[in-house]
Order: sequence, then C-alpha cells, then structure tokens
Amino acid sequence: MCQNREGLKLGKKTDIGAFTYINAKNGVTIEQDVQIGSHCAIYSESTIDDKAGPVKIHRNAKVGSHSTIMPNVTIGEKSIIGAHSFVTSNILKNSVAFGVPAKVVKKNVGKKSR
Repeated sequence: MCQNREGLKLGKKTDIGAFTYINAKNGVTIEQDVQIGSHCAIYSESTIDDKAGPVKIHRNAKVGSHSTIMPNVTIGEKSIIGAHSFVTSNILKNSVAFGVPAKVVKKNVGKKSR
C-alpha cells in the first residue's frame, strides 16, 4: 500500500513484499534492483514525533521483512537491513545493519580485501 503515491519514485526490477506500507508524502525513492521484504513500513512523515523528510533506498539494497524506515533516512547502495529493524539514521553503502534502532555491524560488504 502506498499513501501519497505522487511522491514515490520506483526503479526498475524492484521487489516489494506483501503488506508493505509506504507513506511518500515527502518523497520516497526506491532505486532499481531493490528488495524489500513483506510487512515493512517506510515513512517520509511521522505523526508520532513530527519528523518529515525524504527516504532514499539506493540500488541493490535489501530490506528484511517487518522492518521500519523513518523519515530523512538514506540506505546506501548494496546495503542490507536485517529483519525486524527500526532504521532511524543513514546507512552507508555496502553495509549490514540491524536492530532497534538499527546499527551498522559490518562495513564494505562484498568488496574484496587486498
């Protein structure tokens, strides 16, 4: 379900699971090849704490089921958000983050070390 659909920018080959809610009042961008699990919530506006701002999920990112992404959050390219996470701050590219609130537990995922 998407509320304020005119604020949603959706890339090609995205996969959004069943029962996911998106509030795009202040803009939600989901780039190509993004996977979002079922039962997630993406808020560009929060009536609980009066925060508002765009949400950006960059290409090849993965968001685990039952996760919530709050306003003014950017999830970097090729990042992974674990299931049941509450994302309140930016997650840099190539990172793994999970928890309540979500914390980065691994950086430079998928990069070869030299």
